[in-house]
Amino acid sequence: MLFRGAAAFALLGTSSLAAQTVPDLTYVMPIAGSWSYAAASDGSEAVFADTSGRPQTWVHCARATRHVTIAKASSAAAPLLNVWTSSQTRSVAASFMPATARLTIDLGAYDPLLDAIANSRGRIGLTAGTPPPLVVPAWAEVARVIEDCRV
Repeated sequence: MLFRGAAAFALLGTSSLAAQTVPDLTYVMPIAGSWSYAAASDGSEAVFADTSGRPQTWVHCARATRHVTIAKASSAAAPLLNVWTSSQTRSVAASFMPATARLTIDLGAYDPLLDAIANSRGRIGLTAGTPPPLVVPAWAEVARVIEDCRV
């Protein structure tokens, strides 16, 4: 019994530590740029491009599977993509796609993190490893993609 209690305590400590790895981005200004929305052959997609037109993040709905993929431009693999919103933060297991230079996460259409992203006040932050966080404005295009996956 003592072992189970110690294991539970260790697990709790690990969970708290993981939650602390997502930085507080409350006062970080989003980068300049804009979101665009487009229908896709399998659903829809919103893309945030910086002022030079370089895509920085993608939110894609695959309607048939009811999954939302979020991707961040990245030149290197990382085990986790940390997502920050004004109401929730979470570290999500990530996959690196070298052919497209993207770090991606996949969420079910009804994952509460998607609600937090859609309703975030002013900004959404994505971090992975040591590069500076990518903070983008929270616009309606993202919420529209999420909603597309739910209908």
